[in-house]
Amino acid sequence: MPTHTLKEEIIAPVPVEQLEAELTPERMLRRTNKGGNEIYVVDGHTCPAVMQELGRLREITFRGAGGGTGKSVDIDEFDLMDPPCRQLLVWDPEAKLILGGYRFITGSEIKVERGVPRIATAHMFKFAPKFITDLLPFTIELGRSFVRPEYQSSKAGAKALYALDNLWDGLGALTVMHPNIKYLFGKFTMYPSYNRHCRNLLLCFLHKHFPDRLGLVEPITPIEMGEDESKVLAELMPGGDFKEDYRILNAAIRAQGINIPPLVNAYMSLSPSMRMFGTAINHEFGNVEESAIMLTIDEIYDAKKKRHIDTFDPASTSLTN
Repeated sequence: MPTHTLKEEIIAPVPVEQLEAELTPERMLRRTNKGGNEIYVVDGHTCPAVMQELGRLREITFRGAGGGTGKSVDIDEFDLMDPPCRQLLVWDPEAKLILGGYRFITGSEIKVERGVPRIATAHMFKFAPKFITDLLPFTIELGRSFVRPEYQSSKAGAKALYALDNLWDGLGALTVMHPNIKYLFGKFTMYPSYNRHCRNLLLCFLHKHFPDRLGLVEPITPIEMGEDESKVLAELMPGGDFKEDYRILNAAIRAQGINIPPLVNAYMSLSPSMRMFGTAINHEFGNVEESAIMLTIDEIYDAKKKRHIDTFDPASTSLTN
């Protein structure tokens, strides 16, 4: 069980000329709605230089937050398998920088062996047969979401304000490019340094308002909360409805001088029917805690659809899938 006490030195930045040589017009998915950036889709086989830079930025970002692989670059078998996961990235054409990215694979590309799908979450979660037969073929699995550290602060200006929003533009375009896709399956990460009681409040809140009533996905080894779940829930129960419970949750977490993780807030703001599947420890990634979630595309809030999906014209891209 790796602990990464001896971390490798992260590789040097990949020269911009090599990145620009691979970020060609036929790999551009769309322009962002805000910030003047561009979104590309690449993979590690055809764009090795961009893959190296993504792996470098991912390791810097995740290691700085308390996770990461501990290796010189965060690139794994899923980035390089056949067919590989693809990489959706936000490119700032002025600064000539990758601002953030997502890794993804569509259901039709996911191989299933002896009831286990070949996806990154499979070493932490087990999937019900119903999930594999009825949902997975119509799902995009998402992972490795990041925004480079210097663009996580509003001090970096307008580009930073829209970095995560730009990624949603990319995901919205993917749903248009793949009209058979009905679901987005992914996870959010909490780091060992995150306040334990605040973590428990957040997880109980998510299980209360976004439950998986069908038992579709379960952690192989669930985390231990370390306190009575009913007592944690009682702290939220006075509200009852989502808005009141969220107000109580947000106030309790902010009282500890921290915030609800931005990606969690972003997912909750996308759809009222998000499903929360449980939380497992990722021993291969600095012992971070990974919570699996799923969104139904048709049930995304109209305002979000208009912003990130309806603004994309598939005729505007040379990408074929």
